[in-house]
Amino acid sequence: MKRITKLYFLGMLAAFSFSCESFEDLQLDPNRPVQAEPSLILTQIETNAFSSVSLGAALASRQLIYTNSLSENQYYGWQRASFNDYNQLRQVSKLAEEAERKNNESYRALALFLEAYYLVELSQVFGDIPASEAVLGSSGNFSPIYDPQERVYLSVLEKLEEANLILGPESGEILGDIIFNGDILKWKKLINSFHLRVLMSLSVKENNASLSIADRFEAIYANPTTYPIMESNQDNGALVYVDIEGNRYPTFNSNELRTAYYMEKSFVDRLKTLNDPRLFVYADKETNGRNLEDFDPSAYSGLGGADALSTNTNLLLEGVGSPIDSRYHSDPVNQPSLLMGYAELEFILAEAAIRNWISADAAEHYEKGIRASMEFNGISAEDTEAYLSQESVQLGGSDALKRLLTEKHTAFFMNSGWEPFFDQRRTGIPEFSLSEEIINPTGIPKRWMYPQSEIQLNLSNLNEALDRQFGGNDDINGIPWILKP
Repeated sequence: MKRITKLYFLGMLAAFSFSCESFEDLQLDPNRPVQAEPSLILTQIETNAFSSVSLGAALASRQLIYTNSLSENQYYGWQRASFNDYNQLRQVSKLAEEAERKNNESYRALALFLEAYYLVELSQVFGDIPASEAVLGSSGNFSPIYDPQERVYLSVLEKLEEANLILGPESGEILGDIIFNGDILKWKKLINSFHLRVLMSLSVKENNASLSIADRFEAIYANPTTYPIMESNQDNGALVYVDIEGNRYPTFNSNELRTAYYMEKSFVDRLKTLNDPRLFVYADKETNGRNLEDFDPSAYSGLGGADALSTNTNLLLEGVGSPIDSRYHSDPVNQPSLLMGYAELEFILAEAAIRNWISADAAEHYEKGIRASMEFNGISAEDTEAYLSQESVQLGGSDALKRLLTEKHTAFFMNSGWEPFFDQRRTGIPEFSLSEEIINPTGIPKRWMYPQSEIQLNLSNLNEALDRQFGGNDDINGIPWILKP
């Protein structure tokens, strides 16, 4: 699911340094473990965790369509996913070890946060996952148990709580930080904002007494001194690209993005109906609209995400269909990749207000979310205010939650990885188009199947997890615990 990115600095080639007292020691013990500076480990982990640009997620989230062949993401025909994120969890474990060796609590806090992040990513994909016994191969445990998803999330909430509490002025200097340059306050804001994302992802479990979701959420929101959260786009958990080989925007110079990816019809129609200025920075004009003004909505159109490949390719031959904006393949810097952004946080706060988890003005947070998204995409303040002034955009009435979640989906375009898909899976908003062309007859899958390697290497524990969750079936349509009321 996640693209593997190149290391952010050439210096990563020297990430591991030998800790040998003499050359003789090395000769006597060639297998002696090496030590790694936590700063170098952190850089490598950040490069992976914050690299969230995902064309597959944009296809599955009905924002883009693909025209070179049938896409399993567009047509929901996927089967198995990988456990590659466990490779990153091994690095996080090493970071925690080195934090202890260096007696640096800041690195330990970041290790807790990054462990929580990867556990959430894995659990969102599969359901129950190895967690408490994960990455213990060095101690001889190559067949970890699968923790129930509820237990995974409880442990994640504990890790995020601890990470925030141990970070502070005296917790230690953070070096090798390509996200916040060692700014501890910004890290606390990201950790607590992510904590709120995790709590909102559990909204279906609102009445679960052991989770106490609303109480946990309100405790963070109501205590900004203890739990600071993002306050602007300057606090975004963002990986900024630069025009240097290996550090450019992931789809820069992608000929396939230039020729095979087009805007999805329901997404474009929404933007046009709402007079959304983001249309003009998300998309380029279709062939039939080349002679029209750049800011003329009629110069733009989309192709059906659920329509047959042949239907879409024939429409392209007729000049119909807007490609993704050229900046996504022609600008080496383009825009940062977000692990989580301020706009998302404001939409989460607005939803929490609608759900009565917090005492706050939902409309105020909603509008802040829209403004943050507009700013992130380079839309002027004047165009932003004109957009917000429309009655069709303003929050209120019985469809408030629908308007809110639809705006959140719009703001997710080409950032935050698979979060727009998971958010829609949780709420059903916006409704994704389906037709007889969809490969999965049940519609939109609820999960991915476990890796083939688990059948070969950890079958007993895998079967126990499948029995507990899905009656023994490893099925993309199986409903994981997180989605069961």
